[in-house]
Order: sequence, then C-alpha cells, then structure tokens
Amino acid sequence: MDTRTTTGFFQVFATDPSSAARAGCLSTPHGEVATPAFMPVATAGAVKGLAPQELTQLGAQMLLANAYHLYLRPGHRLIADLGGLHRFMAWPGPILTDSGGFQVFSLAKLCAIDDDGVSFRSHLDGSLHRFTPELAIDVQTALGADLVMTFDECLPYPCEETRAEAAWARTFRWAMRCRAAHRALRPASALFGIVQGSVYPRLRRQSAQQLAEAEFDGYALGGLCVGEPKAQTLAAVEESVAALPPPAPRYLMGVGLPEDLVEGVWRGIDLFDCVMPTRHARTGWLFTSTGRILIKQARYARDESPIDPACACETCRTHSRAYLRHLFVANELLAVRLHTTHNLYYYLTLMRRMREAIAAGRLGEFRREFYRMRSTEEA
Repeated sequence: MDTRTTTGFFQVFATDPSSAARAGCLSTPHGEVATPAFMPVATAGAVKGLAPQELTQLGAQMLLANAYHLYLRPGHRLIADLGGLHRFMAWPGPILTDSGGFQVFSLAKLCAIDDDGVSFRSHLDGSLHRFTPELAIDVQTALGADLVMTFDECLPYPCEETRAEAAWARTFRWAMRCRAAHRALRPASALFGIVQGSVYPRLRRQSAQQLAEAEFDGYALGGLCVGEPKAQTLAAVEESVAALPPPAPRYLMGVGLPEDLVEGVWRGIDLFDCVMPTRHARTGWLFTSTGRILIKQARYARDESPIDPACACETCRTHSRAYLRHLFVANELLAVRLHTTHNLYYYLTLMRRMREAIAAGRLGEFRREFYRMRSTEEA
C-alpha cells in the first residue's frame, strides 16, 4: 500500500504477521528513508561529537533539528540566507524539525500561553519572544526541513484530564492554523499533525481521529515518555495508532531506550528520535546487545574486551573497555566521540535488524531474542 503526499509518497513494503509492525520507505526532497527508522538528534544543527559524514557511515538516514533552538541562535533567517539548514550543516540527507513546542514549555522562562500563541523569555539571554502556529511553520520552512511539525501545547505528567482535554483542543486549533500557513507557503516539506491527550485513552483516540479527518501528510505522537508509567505509554501508542490512517507514516516523538524502540515498532511506529544515545554517551552509559554498561566503573579498569563483542562499530573494533574507561575518567574529549559512535551505531543497527526481521516475517522471534539477551545486563 502507499499514500501520495505533496512531497512524494510513503509506501509500506512488508507487514509483520504477529504484530502491527511494518517496513516501508519514506520519500523526501533529500532522499529516501527506509522505515522503521531512528533519527539522531542534531538540536542546534549538529549531532554532538560527530561530523555529518561520520553519521552517514554509521547508517543515519535522517536527522532531527529543533526550530526553537535554531530560531534563537543563530536565527532562521540567517540560515535561510546561507542556503538553508542542509547546506549550513553540510548534511545531504533528509531533516525533520520539531516545531519547538516542547522546548517553549520546558526550557523557556516565564512562559505565558493564550489561544493565539505563546510568549516566553529565551533560556539563553532572557529576551522576550512570541511563538504562534504561523511562526512555527515560517521558521521550519526557512530552515528548509523535509518533514515539519505542527505547533502543539505540551503538558507535564501528571496532569488532570480536564486540563489535557483543553490543551488538546487548543493544539488541534493550532494544527489547523499550521496547515493553512503551510499551504500558503507551499514548501516542498510534508506536514505532520501531533497527537496529544496525555495518558487518557479517550483523548488520545479523539486527538488521532480529528487529525486523521483533517488529512495531514503524517502523524506524530507527542507528550509521551515524560514520566508516566511504561504501561500507560504503550497504551497511549496503541490507542493513537488504531485511530490513524494506515497508509500514513507514524512518528513517536522523543522515544527512547532500545526496548522502547522495539515496543514502538511492534505497535506500528515508523519513526523515532531521542537524545539518549548521544546524551548517555557523554555520561559513560553505553548500550550493548546484553543491556547497558557504565564505563566509569572500576571493574572495567583492566578489561581488554570491547564494549560489545557482538558490535562491529569502529569503537568496538579498535578500543578496549579499559582504554575507554581511562579516557572517560581523564575527561578526554575522545571518550565522547568514541562513545557516541558506538551508541548511535547500536541504535541504527537495531533499527536495520528490525526492518530485516519484519521483511522476513520474524519480528516476534527477534523480539524474544532481544529480551533474552538483555537478561544478562551488566549494569
């Protein structure tokens, strides 16, 4: 099955017989993306520690950048004047931009919301700014993103159902304004509506249904993995996916740990992003086929084995745990680079293996083996 949008099409090539998982291809102005896929996070136009060509070598297909951060510094107009974000950061592949809604509500100072938009003070210098749905689309269009997000109201967990319902109603009105602004600008990008509703099944289902009826190019699931129990996260994903049109791509925002990716794919999610592989790399948490290890622990001081004997990344092929621990405790910048290389390779390889498992009709077997291996987690 496939669905054509203003920028091309999303086509599903294979579905898994034991789950809602599917493998497909997302077409964009800057190339195709095999799904399900994980997007490394380049918040301010860079994945911390790695150059664009290194990301390509690791298997990255698409990056995520953030409209809020780039709007504040160096400015979306400056980036547009310099040829757009792809040229600015020398990344040839697709880019997805978050609208900045989450950052406005989580980072900005003195945030004040009304039906028209949000006024806030920059977390950088305290300067006063105002974001509206129209500006969110204008910023993302100026950046030249391939996939852009509607502006949404993000809520903390926990929140009352009445507050979550009011926030969703505002988010939907903003989504329709974003759609109008996007159509007026007529960019080459695809526009994704964002499903909200906190952990309430009724609101999640209603949110997804309303967005589906409005016919966006794709659909993102926001407001999850913000502190709620895992069971509620998965239930919210299931409610949302069930109400979305099957041919359209689905994106689970800000998720997550390796097990979150496996469970998301199992439930029919096509796209993921998260800072965990890069952020954890900077704190010495390394992902392996058997779980996570904390490289600063003294038990690795004489350990000559690689991070993960099953991993083929450059870090694992070249360096021992003992050396990586030395770099980390000595505060050497090379530690961040090597850790980030490994963690992203692990994530991107995990996604590739799931695509292969779906195509072969054996994702259930893959999932069982994934959890069996992790039962021997070291840290």
